[in-house]
Amino acid sequence: MTAPNTAPVTREVPEQRRILAVLALSQILSGAALAAGITVGALLAEEMLGSTGLAGLPSALFTAGAALGAVGIGRLCTRWGRRPGLALGYAVGALGSLGVVTAAALGSPALLFPALLVYGAGTSTSLMARYAGADLASPGRRGRAVSTVLFATTLGAVVGPTLVTVTGDVAHSWGIPRLAGPFVLAAAAFGAAAVVLAALLRPDPLRLAQALAGPAAEGGGTEAGTLGTVRPDGGSAARTTTPTQRRGVVVGTAVMVLTQLVMIAVMTMTPVHMQAHGHGTQAAGMVIALHVGAMFLPSPLTGLLVDRIGRRWVAGASGPVLLAAGVLAAVAPPHSVPALASALVLLGLGWNFGLISGTAIVTDALAPAQRAATQGLVDVGISIAGAVGGMSSGLIVAGGGYPVLALAGGAVALAVVPVVAWSVRPASHTATTTPPGAGGPEVEQA
Repeated sequence: MTAPNTAPVTREVPEQRRILAVLALSQILSGAALAAGITVGALLAEEMLGSTGLAGLPSALFTAGAALGAVGIGRLCTRWGRRPGLALGYAVGALGSLGVVTAAALGSPALLFPALLVYGAGTSTSLMARYAGADLASPGRRGRAVSTVLFATTLGAVVGPTLVTVTGDVAHSWGIPRLAGPFVLAAAAFGAAAVVLAALLRPDPLRLAQALAGPAAEGGGTEAGTLGTVRPDGGSAARTTTPTQRRGVVVGTAVMVLTQLVMIAVMTMTPVHMQAHGHGTQAAGMVIALHVGAMFLPSPLTGLLVDRIGRRWVAGASGPVLLAAGVLAAVAPPHSVPALASALVLLGLGWNFGLISGTAIVTDALAPAQRAATQGLVDVGISIAGAVGGMSSGLIVAGGGYPVLALAGGAVALAVVPVVAWSVRPASHTATTTPPGAGGPEVEQA
């Protein structure tokens, strides 16, 4: 049966504004920590291992660590709530950052590898925080709630890479290799983010969302109430997802996995490519800073587009944008910093489109009781994609060159388009209706 078109309820609980403010503060701090691995991880590995082919290994390791972290954080959030899960994730990220610094100081690749794996837990926490922003958001504002959390990451993520030289000088004055300097900053930033969340993220957004949805779930009706979501759950959210809801999880996950794979692969090898053509770490840091800015700075506009014109339109746009980034990176003269920076800006923008739209699609498909565990598994897939992209990027560049990597990444990104096209086909025994206003959150009824 098809439900009549009904505009989603837009009321939100008063606590949402405070929760978004606390999450924003923690994201500013974690953004600086996230930038360390992005900017100098590959360079540090190349220096310690003496091999360009293995330069993508750090990205593979900390994204693999992010996969493990996503599972653990998802389970912690399911059992105890967002506050302890996210705070512990950042604390583990701080520990991993200190491990990287120690490994660099000792010149020990054997210690570097597990330290990068632990560092990855912090990077997964930074991304999983976006789900906490969406827990109490009404469906009509879910994209903007996710974008608020991601946008807050911009300040730290953009400033972090520009401090490569400064933190390197500090590390050198301590007798530590210069490339380990950003990881000193990461340890402090991740630690501060953990303290902020542990002390200030009250009430816990997931726990409150579950409490508000509880009566509907227990009564076997629909999840409505204060949050305004309209979704059948049959009395047991874990056992009664509809085919349309399952499709939503699959499509949202596929969009985020593909965009992550391409972004990580091209981004990881750009500093190595630049250094091979005579650019210093300062120039590479500037390019990565612009890239990271494009990953997060457009978030408010992207969130608005997701809520107004629709999740799937924005998700579909991510593929062509990433293709354009790959083509530009492939044809950019190696000596031209502006050309490479422009390609990396497009790369960040395409990733931003995919992450925000994909997150909204997945969250739309899940009742509060299902969210944390399923979202953790979704982010495992994203992290594995990043690990594959990071590890394969060095091998592709060593075998065929940076332009081959960039073009291959753009071609892979186009797979987003048929995935989104498949998502609009009617699922068996379900119908999907879109509220008036074209493009708000999809309301699914069995």
